Parts: sequence; C-alpha cells; structure tokens
Amino acid sequence: MRYAALAVLLAACGSKLEASPERTVKLVPITDTLCVTKGSARVGTTINEPTMRAVAPGTSGDGASLDFTYRGDTASSRELASGSARRQLGLKLRAQNGCNLVYVMWRLDPKPMLEVSVKSNPGMVTHADCGADGYEKVKPTKSWRVPVLADGDRHTLRAAIAGDDLTAWIDEKVAWRGKLPAAARSFAGPSGIRSDNLRFDLHGFSASPVLGADATCRKEHGD
Repeated sequence: MRYAALAVLLAACGSKLEASPERTVKLVPITDTLCVTKGSARVGTTINEPTMRAVAPGTSGDGASLDFTYRGDTASSRELASGSARRQLGLKLRAQNGCNLVYVMWRLDPKPMLEVSVKSNPGMVTHADCGADGYEKVKPTKSWRVPVLADGDRHTLRAAIAGDDLTAWIDEKVAWRGKLPAAARSFAGPSGIRSDNLRFDLHGFSASPVLGADATCRKEHGD
C-alpha cells in the first residue's frame, strides 16, 4: 500500500511538472502597431483575410503569446506557395526574414495539432528568393492532444525557446516539447503572427521588447 501511494503521489507531481512553464521568456503586451507584411492585423480587431503575416519589430524572437477567439474559415481561401489550402494560425519566432525563421502553428487539417517547423535558406531574404523551400518539420520529444476549435472558442497559444529547446503551451498547459535543429541557432529576428484561411478576433499579442533593437518595419519579414 505504501508503494502504491508513493506511485500515485509521484504521478501527480509529474503531471504538475508537465504543465509548469518552467522554461519561458518574460512577455509583455505589444500595444504598438504591428508590422504587417501581408493582409491586415491590429490588436483588438478581427482578422478576415485568408493570408496574414505580421511581426513586432524590436522584440526578441525567443518567445511570444497569441490571445484569440476563433471565428471559423475566411470567406475565401488562398493556397500556399506549396499548393495546399491549409487552415492554421500561430507564431513566428526568430523571424530573421521571410526565408529564415521558426514557426509554431496550430493546424486544423487533417486534425487539430501543433506543428513546429524551421524554414532555413542561408543567404536568402525574401519570398521571391526562397518560395516554399527550406522547410524542416520538427518532431516533438513529447506532444499532447490539441483542442478542437469551435466558433466562439477563446484560446492562448504561447511558445518559448531556451537554447535549442522549444516548448509550446495552449491555455497555459504544455502542448508540445522538442529540440530545434542547429540551423535555428543562427536566426536573429523578432516574434510575430501568421494565419492562413482562418477568421479570428485578435485580443492580444505579447513578446519581449529588446532595448536598442531595430524597430523598423521591413517587408523582408513577410512570410
């Protein structure tokens, strides 16, 4: 009985540790205008366009948080450069430019999931340079079930990088953990948002401002 009770206690402690954001980056709400490179986006409004890309210049790319209410599909859809009409929204991290960055995306198809990928194209900058090349899907060391989105559901998606390790949370519960490939170490850029073919109310976006960092809105961030 004593060992059984100990096993239950250890299991309970383990579940609490899994949900604890032990590796994170201190985030603050971004109230300034986002640098939008595709579509339109502003905190406090509804995103209606099938393609939206934005970054928060002057922020660290090692962590970000997105607070949103899902509103279904956009009125029209647009295919990606790869030819697929994907439904997703999520975070851009270390967005050096449109060819070199990390994505943490909440995908709806073929089932709800978090997908982390690194887009690496050394020496390239714009979408015209790299297109849909250079993507590497990152396998998690552990992942958890992602909620099914229904119209009117409000959620937060947060992610943080510590060294080569990336952790993502949905509604402050760990949903994904894994190790980024070495290519991501060289990326230096802000955090941002990406969405494809989904409508949502953008309640808030948080990141870590970097004192003295370049806060210029550059079109090269547009992927």
